[in-house]
Amino acid sequence: MYQNNIQYSSLIISGVEVGKHLYWEIGSYKVHGQVFIVSWLVIFALLLLSFIGTRNLDRIPKNWQNFMEFVLEFLQDIAKNQIGEQYYRPWVPYIATIFLFILGSNWAGALIPWKLIHLSEGELAAPTNDINTTVALSLLTSLSYFYAGLSKNGIGYFSRYIQPTPVLLPINILEDFTKPLSLSFRLFGNILADELVVSVFTLLIPILIPLPVMILGLFASSIQALIFSTLSAAYIGEAIEGHGEH
Repeated sequence: MYQNNIQYSSLIISGVEVGKHLYWEIGSYKVHGQVFIVSWLVIFALLLLSFIGTRNLDRIPKNWQNFMEFVLEFLQDIAKNQIGEQYYRPWVPYIATIFLFILGSNWAGALIPWKLIHLSEGELAAPTNDINTTVALSLLTSLSYFYAGLSKNGIGYFSRYIQPTPVLLPINILEDFTKPLSLSFRLFGNILADELVVSVFTLLIPILIPLPVMILGLFASSIQALIFSTLSAAYIGEAIEGHGEH
C-alpha cells in the first residue's frame, strides 16, 4: 500500500511539465505563444492601473492617485540612489518599466491558477518563467548601460576596460558578458523554482499547505523584481560615472 502511494505521488509529480511550449509560427520563426499571452495581460493590467490612478489628478492626492505617487517615488528613489541625483531622471522610465513588468509577471505566475486553462501544448505561466524573457530583459539592460556610458563619456568610455591596468582587459570584457547572464539566470531560476514548488505542493497536499509557500513566493517575487531593477540602475550608474573623466 505504501509503495503504491509512492508510485502514485511520483506519477503526479511527473505531471508537472517543464520545457513544453505553445509555439506560434511567424514566418520562419517560432515564438512561445504562452509568454506573449501572459505578457500582454500583464501589460494591459499595468496600463489599466496607471489610467485609473492618473485620470483625475488632484492637488491633494487620495486613493489610487496617492498609491501611484507612492510607487513613483519608490521607483525614483531606486534610480536616484544607484545612478546619482544629477543623472537619474532620464532613466526613471526604464527602471520603473523593468520593475513593474517583472513584478507584474512574477505575481501573475504566483497568484493566478493558470493550470486551469488548458492549451493544446504547454501551459500558461509567468513570462519570467521563460529564459528567453529574462535574457531579453538582461540584454536591454546591457544596451542601456552601454548607451549611458557612451552618451556621457564618448569613446573614452572604453578606457574603463584597461583600468586600473591593461592586464585586466580580458577580465573587464568578460564582466560585460557575465552581467546579463547573472541577471537573467537569477530571475529565471528563482521564478521557475517557486512555481515548481507551489505546483508540487498543490498536487500533493491541495488544501492549506501551499498557502504559506505561495505567500513566500509573492515575497520572493517582489524581491527579485527589486534586485533586477536595482542592479540595472547600478550598472547604468557605473557606466555613467565611467573612467572617461580621469
